[in-house]
Amino acid sequence: MNIMDFNVKKLAADAGTFLSRAVQFTEEKLGQAEKTELDAHLENLLSKAECTKIWTEKIMKQTEVLLQPNPNARIEEFVYEKLDRKAPTRINNPELLGQYMIDAGTEFGPGTAYGNALIKCGETQKRIGTADRELIQTSALNFLTPLRNFIEGDYKTIAKERKLLQNKRLDLDAAKTRLKKAKAAETRASQLNSARLEGDNIMVNFSYMLNFLHVKWLKIWAEEVTKSEQELRITQSEFDRQAEITRLLLEGISSTHAHHLRCLNDFVEAQMTYYAQCYQYMLDLQKQLGSFPSSYHCNNNQTPVAPIPSASSNVIGSSALTSTSGLVIASPSNLIDLKECSGSRKARVLYDYDAANSSELSLLADEVITVFSVVGMDSDWLMGERGNQKGRVPITYLELLN
Repeated sequence: MNIMDFNVKKLAADAGTFLSRAVQFTEEKLGQAEKTELDAHLENLLSKAECTKIWTEKIMKQTEVLLQPNPNARIEEFVYEKLDRKAPTRINNPELLGQYMIDAGTEFGPGTAYGNALIKCGETQKRIGTADRELIQTSALNFLTPLRNFIEGDYKTIAKERKLLQNKRLDLDAAKTRLKKAKAAETRASQLNSARLEGDNIMVNFSYMLNFLHVKWLKIWAEEVTKSEQELRITQSEFDRQAEITRLLLEGISSTHAHHLRCLNDFVEAQMTYYAQCYQYMLDLQKQLGSFPSSYHCNNNQTPVAPIPSASSNVIGSSALTSTSGLVIASPSNLIDLKECSGSRKARVLYDYDAANSSELSLLADEVITVFSVVGMDSDWLMGERGNQKGRVPITYLELLN
């Protein structure tokens, strides 16, 4: 019975608090009540947190679309994640294309030029599919997961404390309003109590009765003022405490930005590794296809042209695709020309390279070195020279200069 009474009293108190907040909020919207404004620093922190949440959600969703364009597959992965189960491994598009090419090449005959080319292309597509799978796994672990943890963890805590701060502010403003009304009522009661009626005895006696009631009324409002002042002190203390808690949480947004920056670097490195792998795979494939008879390279009566790998635009930028800047990618045709001539040429280094042994030359991105071919050297390497230093360098790291 006591427990029931306690629950009923608590429910009634909660309902009264909710009604008081609703009235205060409505009066603020209608301009009939004053509103306690937060300090400028706290407002800026709240705005920064909201901005971070909005853009983090957008970046996260679009990254998911980039890594997995199929919406049905994304929904399936989301369901398995919520069920805390591992999603079944599915073959991706490059792997499926590669399998089709291999099957077609086998059907046409590996001994034919077209069948052999299809098999080689299919194997390359499968390797690209494997690299794509690694990119998705690495990006999900190092980039998407931290962003999702912020949205579903840290920001939910911030939103909870922010809502609690809003309620404490409404309680504070409601207490201020009640105190203001209590003081106004007390003033009116004092004025009524000081007014004395003059006239016949009946009216005078009636006036004394009213004065007696006014005294009682005055005491009631005096008690109400005291109660309201005490309530105001309590709500002000709770509001200040909650504002400090919210401020400490919001100041952690700067640390969140620093953490997301590290995650972004990991994502960029994963993409760089992926595109570099794809470029190397396609470059190797182009060399393999270049070993076929030249009659297979032409299309009808068109003059065969040595293609420039399209993946290079993702690795070294558009300037490497044109000759307007005086730069030429180290394509097979350039390397053939270099190997056929006995002289040397200048080359610009595209990426940093650490020598694996003493026979190789370490490279720094954007430096210019002298390269030349050596009889009997592997076709993927050239001899590089920088001052008194000399050693083998990989051709995929170079950009020959005209």
